[in-house]
Amino acid sequence: MMSTMWFLLIAIGIVYSIFAGTLEEINNIIIKEAGEAVTFAISLIGIMSFWLGIMNIAKESGFLEKLSKIFSPIMRFLFPGIPKNHPAEGFILMNIIANMFGVGNGATAFGLKAMEEINKLNKDKKRATNAMCMFLVINMSSVQLVPLTVLKIRYDTGSADPTGIVGPGIIATSISTIVGIIAVKLFEKSDCS
Repeated sequence: MMSTMWFLLIAIGIVYSIFAGTLEEINNIIIKEAGEAVTFAISLIGIMSFWLGIMNIAKESGFLEKLSKIFSPIMRFLFPGIPKNHPAEGFILMNIIANMFGVGNGATAFGLKAMEEINKLNKDKKRATNAMCMFLVINMSSVQLVPLTVLKIRYDTGSADPTGIVGPGIIATSISTIVGIIAVKLFEKSDCS
């Protein structure tokens, strides 16, 4: 569905540019922005590699398991349908931690693995469980302690204070996460699946 929507938006834009006589400008913008997108993606490789490496070290060293035990009461409250010490817990924590440090793209792999593990507990594969909904909301709202990607963009564009976004970001994302958790808890089905 999204592919169709993107195709239609692009096609409408191109058709409009033909009638408006701006096709050459559209071509120049496409070429310029595609190049900038590639440059930006390459510049993020260092940050992403660092944090993914840290997360893998945390997993292999057993630190993640210890962290899971520390956060177990919170996990029990947020995800009552996930059995204790289930593999999904570790992937959920890795995803949340990666998101907290602004490595959203790096968190995606952990998020997909977490959702895959949660889905193994799902009895009705056509419906999302409470745990899936809660994880999705937490993943999307994600508290940002250090939004690395935003800091990198602000630094690259010459911001006078690239880190000025950190405080407001923590406040805004904390509020969005709390509101999201409350909303999911209010709408949860009673079966706690």
